[in-house]
Amino acid sequence: MKPARTAFPGRSVFQSTTSRFLPDADFLRLKALLIRRTGHFYYEDKDDLLWERVRRRLRALGLGSSGAYLERLADPALGEAEWAALEAEITIGETFFFRYAEQFAALRETILPDLLKRRRESRRLRIWSAGCANGSEPYSLAILLHELLGDALPEWRITLLGTDLNEAALSTAREGVFSAWSLRSLSPEQRARDFLPAGKNWQLRPIYRAMVRFQRHNLMELLEEGEALEMNEFDLILCRNVLIYFHPETVPPLVRALAGRLAPEGWLLLGHAEPNPAFSAFLQSVPLPGTAAWRREGGELPQLPPATPPAPALPPLPDLLLPAPLSAPAPGPAAPRNAPQQRPVPAQEAPPSPPPPPADLLEAVRRRADLGDLEGASLACRDALAHEPTSALLNFYDALLAWAQGQAEKAERAFRRTLALRDDFAMAHYQLGLLLLQQGRRMPGRKAIAAAARIVHALPDTAPLEEGDGMTAGELREAARLQLEQR
Repeated sequence: MKPARTAFPGRSVFQSTTSRFLPDADFLRLKALLIRRTGHFYYEDKDDLLWERVRRRLRALGLGSSGAYLERLADPALGEAEWAALEAEITIGETFFFRYAEQFAALRETILPDLLKRRRESRRLRIWSAGCANGSEPYSLAILLHELLGDALPEWRITLLGTDLNEAALSTAREGVFSAWSLRSLSPEQRARDFLPAGKNWQLRPIYRAMVRFQRHNLMELLEEGEALEMNEFDLILCRNVLIYFHPETVPPLVRALAGRLAPEGWLLLGHAEPNPAFSAFLQSVPLPGTAAWRREGGELPQLPPATPPAPALPPLPDLLLPAPLSAPAPGPAAPRNAPQQRPVPAQEAPPSPPPPPADLLEAVRRRADLGDLEGASLACRDALAHEPTSALLNFYDALLAWAQGQAEKAERAFRRTLALRDDFAMAHYQLGLLLLQQGRRMPGRKAIAAAARIVHALPDTAPLEEGDGMTAGELREAARLQLEQR
């Protein structure tokens, strides 16, 4: 699961370059195929970002062009395995244990107690985590169910299914070994209770690992006939921040298909940015703090409203983007490497990618960190800071990564650089305060936490905090109060 740290040997992943990738017809066909297969419309206007992922596969296979790669994907013997490798590259797997505090509070206090009460006679519960990445979400649910049921857990038949398009992520999930970064929302007591040391990492205890089953699944298959029978009658489906990567016209049919996999009165949890008025035709919205929760009522599932056409998986694409018959290119003289009109990838290596914008710099750091590659994330963060030294967010992640690797002095310096750039960054004050308190430096630690509380004092309780991993203003104020009241 560790991504390569450099795009080419000796070149930083963030090294700037004046060249820009120009997509040729083969690349556009490849993009069209990928979007149709996975539904990831996210890449429709991100040729540079998609090319960076495709280029990794070209280098791994020793191929020199998008056309040659299309031939590999169409190979009857090798194509499916390569599709799986490409889909793993383009899938974003940012997750960690008990991510989105408001959602897990709703699960603990409302949703799971409701389900356990209604299923107390059959003692059967079915839960699906769609887009589970490294398994942190379904494993968090396993821990939570163990807490709620206690000694009665063996009396229940619980199905906890985690699915993802990324087979590499699923392999990591099955191993159940996580870095300290993936456990960053847990207290030391929780970590010691639910995990076992595994070198520099932590392994989830067997009792929780045995509760979860993982399998590869493409959500686009929900729009096809003949979906597997076992993908039905779920009491709870979690599909948070997955639909944002799909075409807007694809989302309502997908959500209706998810609703069709729910048992009557079953729950569906989505991301905050994903609700759509069209969902109310077949789901009932349930107001819960900080949680986009929906329920399916009994009876037949209504159709989508007429205003939303029963769209295909994606809208029609121009003829240029439709896959053409694959054939080997005719041999011809090689164009000079510095020719400005050159578009095909040279046989030796792919053209360098353009300098990424700050958002992509931060995404690269987060991606490595969330996959457990703390050393690679630190290297990426250092290179990103060379590109954007005044980015408060990059300095903040530099601090978090140093802290996760036990480098307390480096972390403190990075937190202070962050605050020198942005003194109103509440989570930077708060994390610095926790770091100082951990070192026994009580007065400066309390001062930093008090500063965080002052910054958010006027915000509504439910207001999410920047880089707060789901923490709200109210939760920070309460956490600060508890810290400041301790003697």
